[in-house]
Amino acid sequence: MQHAIPHPSGSVSHEENGTQVVESQISHFKKLSWKEKISYGFGDFGNGFMFDLGQAYLTKYWIDICIIPAAAVAGIFAFTKIFDAFMDPIAGSLIDKRKNIGARGKFRPVMMISSILLALLTIVTFTMPNFSTPEKILFAYGAYMAWGLVYSFTNIPYGSLASVMTRDVNERSQLATTRQAGSIGAQLITGIAFVPIVMSFDNPHHGFFVAAIFMAIIGVLGFYICYRNTKEHVPVMRNTKAEQKAGFSAYLKVVFTNKPLLCLILMTLFTISAMNTNNQMMIFFCQYNLGSMALQPIVNGIMMGCSVLGILLIPKLVSKFGKKKTAVTGLIIGFIANILNFVITTNIYAFVILVTIGYVALAIPNGITWAFVSDVIDYGEWHNGIRKEGITYAAFNFSRKIAQAIAAIISSGILVLTGYMANSTQSPETLTGIKAAMTLYPGIALGAAAIIIGIFYKLSDKNYRKVADDLSNGLWEKGKIE
Repeated sequence: MQHAIPHPSGSVSHEENGTQVVESQISHFKKLSWKEKISYGFGDFGNGFMFDLGQAYLTKYWIDICIIPAAAVAGIFAFTKIFDAFMDPIAGSLIDKRKNIGARGKFRPVMMISSILLALLTIVTFTMPNFSTPEKILFAYGAYMAWGLVYSFTNIPYGSLASVMTRDVNERSQLATTRQAGSIGAQLITGIAFVPIVMSFDNPHHGFFVAAIFMAIIGVLGFYICYRNTKEHVPVMRNTKAEQKAGFSAYLKVVFTNKPLLCLILMTLFTISAMNTNNQMMIFFCQYNLGSMALQPIVNGIMMGCSVLGILLIPKLVSKFGKKKTAVTGLIIGFIANILNFVITTNIYAFVILVTIGYVALAIPNGITWAFVSDVIDYGEWHNGIRKEGITYAAFNFSRKIAQAIAAIISSGILVLTGYMANSTQSPETLTGIKAAMTLYPGIALGAAAIIIGIFYKLSDKNYRKVADDLSNGLWEKGKIE
């Protein structure tokens, strides 16, 4: 017998063979308003004002301003990012286990509260008491580990939110576009504004601190717009019988039998480490290879401004060519542009043109990645009969944290290996090392990512529509996509 159970959304559910089936008047393939899609993008806009500061400027702050040895900074980034990566599954699991979910939804309240704490810790990371060098290192470890833990509870619910807003392929592509637009928009503004704010102060410690305050405030406002104007429209049909039996081994199964997710994880290791290495080394490249740190806002303005325009093409490109082909093409173009930028003798004009082409080409597949993530969450439920948005997104986010650790090791490590001296004229070996980290590594990484997603990722838009239709009809464990 079927027993109807009312839901706050106006839908009803009933039990069928241990499965709670939710029938909603709201379509799983809901067309979202542009207000809601743009508001979702503001989440990553807010995120960028806090996350991007650490990726682009903490290395410079700790090495040149706090005078922490570059080798120690590499260790701080590597250890804390790996620590953060292991915190992500814990955060995802706790979010998945949330009960008594109210009208505000499962993900939005956690995201909003955590973003406020994240803003405070962003400011703390750009603060350094008058300590001895060992004490500075310990303070940096503690502050950045705390930041990373809170970031997990901010970013995981935000990333999972898109999967319960709609299952429509085109709508998800547009959500991915607004998210990437928000991310690049934040990079553009911080890339242009941060250094001038810092340079307006005689004491660089004060400059970094004040700049971090401004960026953190804007970050919280971005998350609030997302929280205020988005909703979790998809009343997810839970396979409660399967989930009640699911233990830790079942959660591992959710991740490790999800082949599209594993491909996405491998791709992300390369794309995110490429992007972060580019962002971390830009300030060093402008100061030493191009001769002036003041060029950094100009280069960032051109590079990221063009990227904002590029990602606006994502919906049209995806509609015409599909997500996979569009992503692979972008990665190949990025590979070519970065390799050429390394081979060609350093010239500001050639550098700006090629780094811009490479960054735009990377921004497009990075934007599409967010649509991929929502798809693989649904695929995992379809394949295994267990829906775990938080733990699946956390597994994906794990790869981003490892990629960030890789970027930190490459960026700081190359400075150590080539004899970098803070605030000094650099040797030819150091300049070559900075250029290699800035261009050669991203080129190689994007080439590897193109191979992974081009050959091994099988969840095409056509295959995903089959998955979405089955889920909307309450069908699980259909098999696998070949």
